Amino acid sequence: MGVEMEENRGAFDGHRAAELMVELREAFGSGRTRSYEWRVAQLKALFRMIDEKEAEIMAALYSDLAKPELEAFLHEVSLTRSACQLALKELKRWMKPEKVSSSITTFPSSSEIVSEPLGVVLIISAWNYPFILSLDPVIGAIAAGNAVVLKPSEVAPATASFFARTLPAYLDSSAIRVVEGAVSETTALLEQKWDKILYTGNSKVGRIVMAAAAKHLTPVVLELGGKSPVVVDSNVNLEVAVKRIIVGKWGCNNGQACISPDYIITTKSFAPKLVEALKSTLEKFYGEDPLESKDLSRIVNSNHFARLTRLLDEDKVYGKIIYGGQRDEKKLKIAPTLLFDVPHDSLIMKEEIFGPILPIITVDKVEESFDIINSRTKPLAAYLFTKDKILEEKFVNNVSSGGMLINDVALHLANPNLPFGGVGESGIGAYHGKFSFDAFSHKKAVLHRSFGGEAPARYPPYTLKKQRILKALLGGDIISLVLALLGWPRS
Repeated sequence: MGVEMEENRGAFDGHRAAELMVELREAFGSGRTRSYEWRVAQLKALFRMIDEKEAEIMAALYSDLAKPELEAFLHEVSLTRSACQLALKELKRWMKPEKVSSSITTFPSSSEIVSEPLGVVLIISAWNYPFILSLDPVIGAIAAGNAVVLKPSEVAPATASFFARTLPAYLDSSAIRVVEGAVSETTALLEQKWDKILYTGNSKVGRIVMAAAAKHLTPVVLELGGKSPVVVDSNVNLEVAVKRIIVGKWGCNNGQACISPDYIITTKSFAPKLVEALKSTLEKFYGEDPLESKDLSRIVNSNHFARLTRLLDEDKVYGKIIYGGQRDEKKLKIAPTLLFDVPHDSLIMKEEIFGPILPIITVDKVEESFDIINSRTKPLAAYLFTKDKILEEKFVNNVSSGGMLINDVALHLANPNLPFGGVGESGIGAYHGKFSFDAFSHKKAVLHRSFGGEAPARYPPYTLKKQRILKALLGGDIISLVLALLGWPRS
């Protein structure tokens, strides 16, 4: 049954969600999704869809976010295609049971860890990268052999509509479904008992998802956000550092990215050089009137435009603008904006910015930045620019964050061999590459024994000799074991 048929049946409510769950449980229960052949067929179909529908995907991303074509291709289409390729290439190896050693207490035996699908999983996606944040976890869920429901974000309606319209034409819609909608549809879905839920978004909704999951003891992966800091030491290649900070902030959906730099910390003495370099490079990249630049995404909607305006217009903040600040409410455009030495108790330093505004705060010594970062909730990403290896080591060892990158911004996301996820307020669990497969798999412990190798000491009656044998065996005391077997107590 395709998604189109579901839409014709009326509003998606709790009753429809329960029906959907029954259908998916039946599909998973048939065992079809467990086979290597089914998984590969779905992944190949997804890969083909990306190639055949690339123009439609790009058009949807432009409609939702005015995302520049190159940015949309690099950050969404290309990375999703690569995730699909990697899963196809590695799936047999991922599915293969992992042999592990056995212990003396189970001798003779063999042991392995078997990856089995969890069952029926729910993926609730986000609007800022609506294509990759939907399909990347779907790829992992399919690779792991699950039945899947994708709930794309209603804030990116063109991409959500693309999924609802297109995925059923490529994938097995008896086991993989798309549900469009907003709060009421998401609520109806969350009332069901899932085998895992992956949610990407903010911590407020993350708490709602986790509370709903707790009612059914459903495990969750929460990909949230937070205020990701950038520490800039004076010992840097300033030209390179500034270009990388700018492309990691404004070149990532105009700051509307969960791993986007949220604020900069630098020393008072180095700040003037850094500020001037940021200003000149921003003008070089986006022109004298950045509101007309075709290389910047727009703010996603009027609600987020109003939210960002409220942050900028706070009395404590407005006078701190040192670059940018221009806005066009009709076009939903806000220029790249730099703030200098904003108060720590301002809203913009308390809330995740998720937009084209970048505060710069200063310290006397760069090491003081560690205490500032650690005094806040743990961020999804933390960045350091320095040539000082000792400072780099201290940063890695003393700052807690979901991920970390030295001398660049956001690129750790592009390495499928690194887990992507948060810690504390910035999230629970991780995915990407094999980590996606693992996120949607149960790691089942399996011990194999034959009928040989009996140990009489296991069985009653529990004599003193048996106790001595077992204690020596479990304690790894070979001399005591030999003495116990001979019936000689060790003094």
